[in-house]
Amino acid sequence: MQTKLTLRLDAELIERAKRHARARHKSLSRMVADYFAALEKEDLPTELPPLTRSLRGLLKEKGLDESAYHRHLEEKYL
Repeated sequence: MQTKLTLRLDAELIERAKRHARARHKSLSRMVADYFAALEKEDLPTELPPLTRSLRGLLKEKGLDESAYHRHLEEKYL
């Protein structure tokens, strides 16, 4: 069942949102509904792209920490 929702927003924000919706051939109501639906999905883990997934944990056992990274930058740029 659909129901009406009233939002109070800045007039310029509303105009920008309408232009954004028009450019995507969607109604503003559809975009708001899609956004609310996406909020529920944020808790789900997202799959990493293949390249990123292949690099994940690569340096885990190398004993590197933030201070090692700072030393590297100092050596490289100073």
